[in-house]
Amino acid sequence: MKNSTLIKGTAAIAVGAALLLGGGGTLANWNAEAIAAPGTIVAGDLNVAKTASGVWKDRAGTTIADISTYKVVPGDKLTFTQDLTVTLVGNKMAANAATTGITATNGFTTANVSVTGPALTVAGAPVANPLLPTGSAQTVTATITFEFLSSTAGRADTTANYNFNNVAFQLTQVTQTGLS
Repeated sequence: MKNSTLIKGTAAIAVGAALLLGGGGTLANWNAEAIAAPGTIVAGDLNVAKTASGVWKDRAGTTIADISTYKVVPGDKLTFTQDLTVTLVGNKMAANAATTGITATNGFTTANVSVTGPALTVAGAPVANPLLPTGSAQTVTATITFEFLSSTAGRADTTANYNFNNVAFQLTQVTQTGLS
């Protein structure tokens, strides 16, 4: 009788193990997938570079060969013109062009000098900020104006100087509709 109980117990254990190993206690899980092809995201571009050396001219439009030897007097108005290659690429791209390194007087008395700019043109036509993409790089001409005002009295600012050596042209992206 002991053998029969032992055989029945062993059989019960074997059946239980078979059920566990055979998956009798598991549920089937179905799954499926669909492959999407969302494409590749490509970044735009924003760049500015000078194309050649800029040019200084006096009020009459005469080119000044060496600005470091030119001596301004009250009433002089000088313009610096720089051609820039501007690259703007992006669906919602826009950028403001500005100068850095220009201070109000930089050595002259505030009441005696006026520095403005940059005034921007493309192919001779005035353009305003923000600049927008055109599909390719574009030449933008930036003009800075320095005027030694004719209202300067006495000997004011007779030995003053204005250092333009650290002036740079900068593009800064501005937020367009749809960006946050």
